[in-house]
Amino acid sequence: MDKESELKYLAELGKGNHEAFNILFMSYHSLVKRFLLGFIKDDDEVSDIAQDVFYNVWTHREFVSKAGSFKAYLFRMVRNAIYNHYKLNVIRQGHLQKFYQQQILVDDLLEEKLHAEELGLLIDIAIDNMPPQRKRIFTMSRKDGLTNEEIAQQLNINKRTVENHITQALADLRKILKVMLPFFI
Repeated sequence: MDKESELKYLAELGKGNHEAFNILFMSYHSLVKRFLLGFIKDDDEVSDIAQDVFYNVWTHREFVSKAGSFKAYLFRMVRNAIYNHYKLNVIRQGHLQKFYQQQILVDDLLEEKLHAEELGLLIDIAIDNMPPQRKRIFTMSRKDGLTNEEIAQQLNINKRTVENHITQALADLRKILKVMLPFFI
């Protein structure tokens, strides 16, 4: 498009003439898209950005109509749109990276929780399979939080017997954990 025609269409664009906008659009749209494709390889993104640029031309038509060179003004707008696109992508990538890191952390925590629950269930089964007296003493000690002396008094047994039962219960649990722990790592 020659300079004189461009200036005429810009003046008409400033007045809100749709036909002038359409002529400018048809004259420069393919150039804008080719220019954008040199920087952005996604056709859909390029089409969206080109559409946004021409939308801005229309919405700011009074200001655009005063430009000395529409082509120079238009490509300045395109350059700014490319900068904004890359800035947004950097921000988006940062957010995605944070999201993935958080997701990995959540997955790890869930896996650890499941392992802890499975291990707790395994310990409960092992405790249930202990002889009744050992089971009762161990439960009173570890789950009820009673001291060895309190347990001995409640059950009318020697404190040393309580200690022996707890020692044996812990030994039983260690054996089971030694066998099962590799499945949890």
